[in-house]
Amino acid sequence: MKLADENVYLMNAVDRIELIRRGVPAARLAVLSVQMGIPEGRLLALLGMSRATVSRKARAKQPLPPEDSERVLGVEALIGQVDAMVHESGEPVGFNPATWVANWLAEPVPALNGRTPASFLDTVEGQKLLSNLLAMAQSGAYA
Repeated sequence: MKLADENVYLMNAVDRIELIRRGVPAARLAVLSVQMGIPEGRLLALLGMSRATVSRKARAKQPLPPEDSERVLGVEALIGQVDAMVHESGEPVGFNPATWVANWLAEPVPALNGRTPASFLDTVEGQKLLSNLLAMAQSGAYA
């Protein structure tokens, strides 16, 4: 299963909102965890999502509720943002934005008072903060 036909970060807001309202397939989390190279249980914990609920919905081939879909798409948007940044910078051969984001999420960041970016994934506001941090890093600004 491919995560998305297009970079979630580059989608227009209306399309993202409609996707959130429809709900993303629960099975999308398994694909995302593989692409990021982290265990699915760890990803669920970072997103504040219930393993039992996600597993039940995946077995039934049901979409996630909007609030969970929004958090999943938020992680995909962060990966898409990094991918877009790398493409703007020259697209290094062999670069994998999903694994880069997974590694970045695990390391303490001075701009976050030494906290890990992963500790902000469970809320949409936290994901916006991380996106802004990535944008500042690309521009050379330091928060």
